[in-house]
Amino acid sequence: MTTQDPATPTAPAAAPTTDAARTAIRKARGALSRYRVLAIVTGVMLLILCVELLVKYGVGAVVDVDPVMRYVSWIPFAHGWIYVVYLVTVLDLWTKMRWGWGRLATMVFAGVVPVMSFVLEKKVHAEAEAKLAALEEQYAS
Repeated sequence: MTTQDPATPTAPAAAPTTDAARTAIRKARGALSRYRVLAIVTGVMLLILCVELLVKYGVGAVVDVDPVMRYVSWIPFAHGWIYVVYLVTVLDLWTKMRWGWGRLATMVFAGVVPVMSFVLEKKVHAEAEAKLAALEEQYAS
């Protein structure tokens, strides 16, 4: 088995073929669609969770809300599991788009800061669409 001398320059990576680029763009668009759906669902569940917490700790300080809380006790668990699925879609999109670490951190935090997922979803969608459209134009034949 031979190893290459680290001082020897290596050939640059070959540019992707048109078919490979189209496949990568198609996969990125699929990841973007999944991200958009989960960002909206996660944002809605987070808002519902905030309302549930306001009722439990705000209204609950004045009025007995225990009978109502039995029916909404599933909300924190649902948001938690939806957030986990959201994180998977964030990682999928982030790796396909090859964004930086700051973008990943922002997208992760968007699932736990109320309303942030809606705002960031719009921004991410616009930037991803622009990048994918430029790539499609570059590899159009």
